[in-house]
Amino acid sequence: MSQRITTRDASIDRWTARLGEAKGDPGGGAAAGVMLALAAGLISMVAGYSDAIEVGERARALRDEALDAADADAAASAAFGAAFRRDDDGRAEAIREASLEAARSSARLGGRARAAIPDLEHLAAHGDPALVADVAVAAAALRAALASARTNLSFDLATLRSAGMTLPDVRAAHPDLWAAVAGLDDAIARVDGMTDRIDDRAAPTD
Repeated sequence: MSQRITTRDASIDRWTARLGEAKGDPGGGAAAGVMLALAAGLISMVAGYSDAIEVGERARALRDEALDAADADAAASAAFGAAFRRDDDGRAEAIREASLEAARSSARLGGRARAAIPDLEHLAAHGDPALVADVAVAAAALRAALASARTNLSFDLATLRSAGMTLPDVRAAHPDLWAAVAGLDDAIARVDGMTDRIDDRAAPTD
């Protein structure tokens, strides 16, 4: 069995090489965490140039949280895969537990991404105008994190059908997680709106 790697102990080269292996640890959820960390790093940079001290502090904290979330999701992905490989009487329960933990991991990551939107909007409106393209790139990374979390969360909830539940059962049993999918849709639309508002400054050759 190959040794697990984390976002903190691996180079980008090594981490992305591992991502490209047919192992699922890390997987798409962990990639979403790294995309969120990239967004947070750019927000921190722009905040530093824009004298937005509190925004920068939150962004630096978010970068740390995003890397931790990426590693947590990688562990959840490993457990998810292990559950589906079981062929004993505990398989259905293992799938249920692994699917729920994966869904919670996606929801937590999505919640962290949503919380960064107001700071990014602030920089779009009040940040150093010379860095508006960096704000747009941060928005693209943040959108990718949100969309990934949304897709993974929806998929993880639907996987509970493999444990014998119907989608109405899942919605009734886990209303907060179910509602989080729609919340992430709203967050994606909000980021898209902000990107549209700055596009004439960030990409004036369009």
